[in-house]
Amino acid sequence: MKNSASDKKHIIITASLLMLFAAAGAAMVGVTFTLTVDDIKYNEKLTLLRKLNNIIPAEAYDNDLLLDTISIEPDTLLGTKEATLAYRARKEGKDIAVVYSSVAPSGYNGSIYLLVGVYENGELAGVRVVKHRETPGLGDAVSISHSDWILGFNGKSLNNPDHKKWKVKRDGGIFDQFTGATITPRAVVNAVHDALAYFEKNKSVLFSQTPDNAKKDRSE
Repeated sequence: MKNSASDKKHIIITASLLMLFAAAGAAMVGVTFTLTVDDIKYNEKLTLLRKLNNIIPAEAYDNDLLLDTISIEPDTLLGTKEATLAYRARKEGKDIAVVYSSVAPSGYNGSIYLLVGVYENGELAGVRVVKHRETPGLGDAVSISHSDWILGFNGKSLNNPDHKKWKVKRDGGIFDQFTGATITPRAVVNAVHDALAYFEKNKSVLFSQTPDNAKKDRSE
């Protein structure tokens, strides 16, 4: 009986210690998260700003690109299925450019996610692929980290080239395709063209709508 009572006491003590260690561990995780969450958000903003500045140079605008945003509802021209943000660049109060998301749904291995920047006059400031699953060594050439193909959109507009030439060369257009991988660039070219069509259709809203942050400030 002594051994049984001793064993029970030992089990209780061990369980209590484990509970204390678990509680202490959880508390440490919570404190660490609280201390680092601001740093994480700050680093995420810096990463996003770098991506945006790869499309719209920082010297081209003087407003806060991360605050001058509006929400864009899902749209077939953008290939989006949920609301996304548009980032507006302005200088001395004048509209300079806007950057927004676009999705090419028909990549070789699935959807290709883009950031498209358009100047106020309708010319492309730049395009960047931000997420894809295209084949390494083939379709991944749409990414700036693998080739400069994506830079071929710079300066293009809805009418430059002509609508019929907004295709890869294999389809009679002006844009290069990749050896052994035509589907991927074709999907991106189509998506960028549609993103420009969206800009032409919604230009006034993209630039004139009140920033989301201003709306929030007024409601508080």
